[in-house]
Amino acid sequence: MIEQKSYPLDGGGLYLVPTPIGNLEDMTVRAIRILKEADYIAAEDTRQTKKLTNHFEISTALLSYHEHNKYKAGKELVEKIKAGAVVALVTDAGMPGISDPGEDLVTLCLEEKLSVLSLPGPNAAITALVASGLSTKSFLFIGFLPRGKKERKLELERLQKQTDTVIFYEAPHRLNQTLQAIYDVFGNRNIVLARELTKRYEEYNRGTVEEALEWIKTGQVKGEFCLCVEGYNGENQEAETEWYDALTDIQHVKHYVELGLSEKEAIKQVASDRGLVKRELYQQYHEAKK
Repeated sequence: MIEQKSYPLDGGGLYLVPTPIGNLEDMTVRAIRILKEADYIAAEDTRQTKKLTNHFEISTALLSYHEHNKYKAGKELVEKIKAGAVVALVTDAGMPGISDPGEDLVTLCLEEKLSVLSLPGPNAAITALVASGLSTKSFLFIGFLPRGKKERKLELERLQKQTDTVIFYEAPHRLNQTLQAIYDVFGNRNIVLARELTKRYEEYNRGTVEEALEWIKTGQVKGEFCLCVEGYNGENQEAETEWYDALTDIQHVKHYVELGLSEKEAIKQVASDRGLVKRELYQQYHEAKK
């Protein structure tokens, strides 16, 4: 167990500083102060962050840290912190580390036993969830689904029996195919489409997946979307039968293998889907291969 005493910060450290997801009034007084006092601000897009720092008259030096340079830039930031610097990490909007490479920088710092401090602040997933009308007792944040059709289907199949509310992010140009994939695997569940959160054109559309597919034919499909999907309750599938009921156990395993899982992973997943004993399914599968 490694103990971290956050206050007072002894030497250098990494601050995770949330920034507004649309409305600049959501910037906290503390966040502004930390950005002003830090030695460096590590930003996903320095051009975007420059607009924010100019607005709040923050003159701290900006350094680039994003998905494409995170290995090299991450090591350089760690060295600065080890030398006593305070680095404030920001993403383009929202909480650093959520659907961006901030997670990797946190890991690097903790591996070096450096202090990591997180400020509370704006986050699109939580903002959408609490206003969705769906259950907030427990939820699962996924972020962006895989872009590939097979990979996306496999991920949704993994989540099909998830009883918690499931939250996804999606870009407008992929919204139609993502909703169709959710409908094909999850069935016609309740869903909430939240877009342009905290901005002038903020909009919530609440209904079923089927209604959402109809809405996008005439609705305003612009801006980033946050999808909150009702969890599985045993009644919200299109039919009582499972998608794999038409397959044999072996065909079910082969289906997952074709989607990219190893044979071991596929057998484990099928055993979970069908309530089978993994060891027995393993023997059955390999006997069928002979």
